[in-house]
Amino acid sequence: MAPSGVRRSGVDASIEAVWRLESARIIAGLARLVRDVGLAEELAQDALVAALEQWPESGVPDNPGAWLMAVGKRRAIDRIRRQRRLEHKLEEIGHGLAAEAGDAEFEVSGDERIEDDVLRLVFTACHPVLSTQARVALTLRMLGGLTTDEIARAFLVPEATVAQRIVRAKRTLSEAGVPFEVPEGPDRAARLSSVLEVVYLIFNEGYAATAGDDWVRTDLCQEALRLGRILAGLAPGEAEVHGLAALMEVQASRTRARTGPCGEPVPLLEQDRALWDRLLIHRGFAALLRAKEIGGPPGPYVLQAAIAACHAQALAPEDTDWAQIAALYEILARVAPSPVVDLNRAVAVGMAHGPGKGLELADALADEPSLRGYHLLPSVRGDLLARLGRRDEARAEFERAARLTRNAPERKALLDRAASLASPD
Repeated sequence: MAPSGVRRSGVDASIEAVWRLESARIIAGLARLVRDVGLAEELAQDALVAALEQWPESGVPDNPGAWLMAVGKRRAIDRIRRQRRLEHKLEEIGHGLAAEAGDAEFEVSGDERIEDDVLRLVFTACHPVLSTQARVALTLRMLGGLTTDEIARAFLVPEATVAQRIVRAKRTLSEAGVPFEVPEGPDRAARLSSVLEVVYLIFNEGYAATAGDDWVRTDLCQEALRLGRILAGLAPGEAEVHGLAALMEVQASRTRARTGPCGEPVPLLEQDRALWDRLLIHRGFAALLRAKEIGGPPGPYVLQAAIAACHAQALAPEDTDWAQIAALYEILARVAPSPVVDLNRAVAVGMAHGPGKGLELADALADEPSLRGYHLLPSVRGDLLARLGRRDEARAEFERAARLTRNAPERKALLDRAASLASPD
């Protein structure tokens, strides 16, 4: 027989795994019943505590998700009963919960209802009434099952800051009376855009960390991928959802090739493409095909996925269809105009039609206020200037980019690039 400490450790690991898999469904199911996302999350946490107390002795139940849901429902009933001044609510909601929990307390709703509940939770956690930082934190907490400590470490901020964001987000949702529902009509597109923005922000922070000592944070990429795949299953008729999934799958396929032996960034054109994950590329292509089959004008995520697919199709850097990529960026600039898109277009044009053409586009962004502190603008200019043989100007741009970035490996790579352009004594 295993020692009690080892057994306890194994049960704790099982609870953590179950929580990661089931927490979104449990919170979503409870939110449908109590109509308050903040309260639903508290009730789910109560159920988790109960599991931590009971499972080491009783063992992990056959259906752990149903066990947690049943305990959460009972906690909801208890909470309502304690609110004596809301006895009419006890009559209206409490009895309904009790009947639903009933004798079959370890049964859960059908898969269709659970999926509907999770989709409602996604739209609620990503509601535009919340700040971007709050939406990201709440999504990772409620849909990803991450602790405040894990979220804080992922984004290099104090745990207290994350906890405060989550508390404020719940309060904001409650005070704004945000309904626990999937939006329909004109509001749906805007709300869906907010959801996709949050998921892609999480992915990008893992794909190219804005600060800290690591260039790539695989855990965040994986979490965003998981959320993207869930969304694709929950909203199969939305082309942009599949577009985002495709974009993340293809970009994630490069993970092993994006860092060198010491964790340094490896530029796209210098990556060993044999290290690219062909399974993820295949998944990305399949998601992009589903988006195209749905039809309609391509949205920003479908267009970005198409650009990523162009890179993935090239077995060697020189095989890249830069003219096609430049054309896609031109369309993207019309569909979702932004200075960052224009900067990426400058890179593509520089590769397709020469560095001089690319530099003209990059220079046109020099006075753009939103790019004033953006390190990739001088980095792109530095690369284009170097290809034009203007070494001193290029070195100055790489040094400027190094001063602007907050990521340590990227700063070193930029300084190394600047040093390589220094004139020999």
